[in-house]
Amino acid sequence: MENKIRAELRVRALLLDLDGTLVDSHAVTRRSWQRWAEAVGVPLESFFHRTHGRPGHEVMAEVLPRRSAAENLADSQALLGYELNDTDGVRALPGAARLLASLDDMPWAIVTASTKPLARAKLAAARLPVPDVLVTAEQVDAGKPDPAGYLLAARRLGVDPMWCAVVEDASAGVRAAIAAGMPVLGVGGPVDPMPTWDLAGLDDLEALPDGVLIRLVGSLAPANGAPV
Repeated sequence: MENKIRAELRVRALLLDLDGTLVDSHAVTRRSWQRWAEAVGVPLESFFHRTHGRPGHEVMAEVLPRRSAAENLADSQALLGYELNDTDGVRALPGAARLLASLDDMPWAIVTASTKPLARAKLAAARLPVPDVLVTAEQVDAGKPDPAGYLLAARRLGVDPMWCAVVEDASAGVRAAIAAGMPVLGVGGPVDPMPTWDLAGLDDLEALPDGVLIRLVGSLAPANGAPV
């Protein structure tokens, strides 16, 4: 990566997205949404780009606005059920296991649009640890880009939001982190809006032994008032 910027970000907790950040579950997600798309007669490619990091029922409401909320919620639960029983191909992304192993001295949490059983199944399939704080879809009233999930994670960890860094790969998650007042580290390639730092991947992120600093290598200068 050209023009890399090396920095140490002073934080007291690390909050991480799950799908696309820690685990690759793209194939499973696509299979599940394909099943729904065929059932309702809508081409998958017309909306699949909207699904990443968002609650299923919210996407369904956009795709089929005349359907009732109850129908969308029921279909979303069914979709999650399909994914729960299909973890073929789910794997840890490069650097995920190393990064989580380095967080022994730093509070951390996962914030995901998956349900708790599904998040646990994905972590098990990827052979990654389950954090003490796991914020899932059923615990918040609104999914990303609403900041509720990240704010809840910070509250459960007992850390002020401004001292929490978020690791995200999707636009909805980046928006949620910014709305929560947290610096956000992007690991999934270009998104809109831009994260505070843009990293090539989790291998550019390291928790230091004292549990206070994160060493990172990124392509963007500090922004959004991030504490460094």
